[in-house]
Amino acid sequence: MMKLNVQDETSRLRAVVLGIAKNNGPTPKLEDAYDPKSREHIEAGTYPLEKDMVFEMQAFNKVFEKYNVKVYRPNVIEDYNQIFSRDIAFVIGDTLIKSNILPDREKEIEAIQHVLNQIEPSKIIETTDDIHFEGGDVMLWNNHIFIGTYKGDDYKNYITARTNMKAVNFIKKIFPNKIVKEFDLVKSNTNARENALHLDCCFQPVGKSKAIIHKEGFRDVNDYNYLLDLFGADNLFHISKDEMYQMFSNVFSISDKVIVSEQNFTRLNSWLRAQGFIVEEIPYAEIAKQEGLLRCSTMPLIRD
Repeated sequence: MMKLNVQDETSRLRAVVLGIAKNNGPTPKLEDAYDPKSREHIEAGTYPLEKDMVFEMQAFNKVFEKYNVKVYRPNVIEDYNQIFSRDIAFVIGDTLIKSNILPDREKEIEAIQHVLNQIEPSKIIETTDDIHFEGGDVMLWNNHIFIGTYKGDDYKNYITARTNMKAVNFIKKIFPNKIVKEFDLVKSNTNARENALHLDCCFQPVGKSKAIIHKEGFRDVNDYNYLLDLFGADNLFHISKDEMYQMFSNVFSISDKVIVSEQNFTRLNSWLRAQGFIVEEIPYAEIAKQEGLLRCSTMPLIRD
């Protein structure tokens, strides 16, 4: 049996589920898009091609090989987007929690059944349909569990609101010894520059004490100030609206020293190197057109 262990975002990675771009299906119809950025590219005729996305994911996989990380891939479902494995489940400590994902995406969890079969069944948690969360909204840091949510009364009007307060309270119950802190995120179904789809689209810790952050991604300035106080101003790399749109905060840590980043993120990558990180740059700009990047494509199972 596999012994799951994920305590934070940056400890040395040993095993991960990496999404897959094969048989991704045709460009979706506009009315079937889940997020404003995909809509934008469908309208403009610039939606990413399968061959380019397969190429980008191979580059990511090569980095994992370089660092001897055990990589699991989903089984391929015909004509189905299976890139963003972060959304379908997530590990906290030694427990895997299945997400209640958008109904159109429910098949994605079936495609990793071969992985779930290696986990002690008592360590897999499922919830009721009224509790919504996706892994992009859940982040571990020291004794904290950070959770992105949307507190507006119009939650159900936003296909971009993926984690509700019922989910926050559910996590609080399961992990009473953790500090569970939720963040109210800015949402838009139509404007990708005004939409923090998940918490990792406007914030992510790196290393032992630093983080990337987009202040305007938070609906309540007190939520931003909470992170400012926790990390300290000198440890935060602030990104602009355009950099959030390009997904600067959605890099992925293989360890507290090694970060996989997009090759075009010049300003961020320079800062990371100046802080002493090793930056593994790969092409991922085509996948980014679907409002997801490196963290979104991964589901860590074991970190040291």
